[in-house]
Amino acid sequence: MRQIVILSGKGGTGKTSFTSAIASIMEEGIIADCDVDASDMFLILEPEVISRNDFPGGKVAVINQEDCIACNKCYEVCNFNAVIVKNNEYTINPYACDGCGFCVRVCPTNTIDFIQNIAGEWYISNTRFGKLVHARLRPGEENSGKLVTMVRHQARILAEEEKKELIIIDGPPGIGCPVISALSGVDDVIILTEPTKSGLSDLKRMAETAKHFNVPVSVIINKFDLNEKISDEIESFCIESNYNFLGKLKFDEIFVKSMIARKSVVEYDRDAEVSINIIEIAKKAGIKLKGEYL
Repeated sequence: MRQIVILSGKGGTGKTSFTSAIASIMEEGIIADCDVDASDMFLILEPEVISRNDFPGGKVAVINQEDCIACNKCYEVCNFNAVIVKNNEYTINPYACDGCGFCVRVCPTNTIDFIQNIAGEWYISNTRFGKLVHARLRPGEENSGKLVTMVRHQARILAEEEKKELIIIDGPPGIGCPVISALSGVDDVIILTEPTKSGLSDLKRMAETAKHFNVPVSVIINKFDLNEKISDEIESFCIESNYNFLGKLKFDEIFVKSMIARKSVVEYDRDAEVSINIIEIAKKAGIKLKGEYL
């Protein structure tokens, strides 16, 4: 099967709008939303959850109030200020607890339990474009890279079970741990960038990261008409660097209107210029399309 991830150097470049548009026109495959820290693809795809699963994070300490003798040892050894003392009652703030387990070791009465923390959830859902694997990390939790890996793993299992040839992945922004988890092992990466100096800088960082994992790079400039001079500079950079330049999308309020209508931009207006451009870009990227878009 082929795995394509759509990435961007920062949030707000139009990555999810573009991915949902591709999902709406591609021959049926599996969709994976790997932006687990700020997932929003569900706003467009309106998934019907058919499987809900816990995502285990690290362990956290919990004090059994009935057996606590208020010896203060846990408070003394905690370097994360997670132990709270109020009216001689000891509790642990689960958001501050780092899971080191030191308090468990020093407790003289074995009053503190070390329990598995649930850091988030991952889901398999039905959408009008096929199956969607997505997730949500709870506020303040870590290990988003591991949750991204979980989403991709489940998407591969689903694709194998349903004999789908394509997994389209809406990746997280930036170049941090979640992006590396979304990028490693895919067949292609499409980088969405903007016509700004910071956009070009982000593109270069993203491309170098992809190069490290030997993933072929394709590039799209979104809102290119806001600064055509820098758009030309970005296109020249892609040609000089032997990156596959897929095309440009203009700034168009249709993206906002389609999101309000909970539709992809192509669904909202098939004949709009940006919709036509997205279809052509998908063809250029070698994505198999539904019959009506060929």
